[in-house]
Amino acid sequence: MSASSPNPIILYDGVCGLCNRLVQFILKHDSRDRFRFASLQSDFASQVLRRHGALPEDLDTMYVVIDRGLREERIASRSDAAISVLQELGGGWSGLGIALRALPLWLRNWGYNLVARNRYRTFGKYDSCLIPSAKDRHKFLDLNQNGVG
Repeated sequence: MSASSPNPIILYDGVCGLCNRLVQFILKHDSRDRFRFASLQSDFASQVLRRHGALPEDLDTMYVVIDRGLREERIASRSDAAISVLQELGGGWSGLGIALRALPLWLRNWGYNLVARNRYRTFGKYDSCLIPSAKDRHKFLDLNQNGVG
């Protein structure tokens, strides 16, 4: 993903404690202000996922929408999505992403699925999606009516 491409959009489980911590981590480390967000429970995420043949009801995976709105728009899921985020963050995080990508996909997704299966028990679950701070609110496309980030 280049700086001139559309902002990558992270689709995450808005009521998951782990997912919300991940979003906070990304907001803190996204020095180039690239990422945008939408909860999987939103109409925005549902439309994107349906367009790509994914099930919006599948809340146990994170997706990254790459090149949104372009002909080559695609989504990355599970460990591929996590690696995509790490590489876009740059610096040492990019190196970690490269190292993880060297592992076989079946092994990466096995680990991802293990964490996803236990995330509510370990990290908690909210009754509703958390509201971002005023300074970050523009990055959350499900809060913006037009979905433009």
